[in-house]
Amino acid sequence: MIQRPTTRLVRRSSILAASFLAVVGICLADLAWAHGVTGKDGSFLQNVHGAAVGPFLYLGAKHMVTGYDHLLFLVGVVFFLRRLKDIIQYVTLFTIGHSTTLLIGVLGGVRVNPFLIDAVIGLSVVYMAFCNMEGFKSLFGFQFNNYLTVLIFGLFHGFGLATKLQEYALPKDGLIVNILSFNVGIELGQVIALSLVLIVLTYWRTQASFARYAFATNSILMMCGFLLVGYQLSGYCLAAHT
Repeated sequence: MIQRPTTRLVRRSSILAASFLAVVGICLADLAWAHGVTGKDGSFLQNVHGAAVGPFLYLGAKHMVTGYDHLLFLVGVVFFLRRLKDIIQYVTLFTIGHSTTLLIGVLGGVRVNPFLIDAVIGLSVVYMAFCNMEGFKSLFGFQFNNYLTVLIFGLFHGFGLATKLQEYALPKDGLIVNILSFNVGIELGQVIALSLVLIVLTYWRTQASFARYAFATNSILMMCGFLLVGYQLSGYCLAAHT
């Protein structure tokens, strides 16, 4: 656990201060950037014909490894998890969530506004960081069920992934195989990225600095989430007025 100040008042003040700094991050939203499928990858999607398992595996893995919003959320999820069983349970729930809505979005044709869905994904990062800081317990005296919230946020992350593919008119020929391959690629990328994150966290937990800076680290994580929210809402407002 984090070695926090012993008085409840000081702890509440620290959480409120961190939250304020995070909200200020919205004003710096232009420093954020959106990740999507562009360049040669975008050209490939526009011209693909039939099943292309290998390329879609690659695209899925690449999208997850470079998907900073998804990775920030996963960092928040596993930040304090030490048992492999707990890690597997949370990651499985997240996987079930985003796999479900990815398939519903692309194969079922369910569309959502990409700016708004990515704003919710940013909020998911804020939520996990706030939980790690024991914000709900300290400020409100309760804590949501993290298993349920990780599953729910996984559903939003899946729609966020779907919007990146929906930017292109994917041909029906081989679509099911390609989307399933893309989804498997996402899982492979998730395993790779999460393994690296866990290696770093596992080592850091052996150092005295982990207890000293865990709270500050989650404050920064929360600020990153607010930056993502601010960026996406700015994009939504600009798109609405063009």
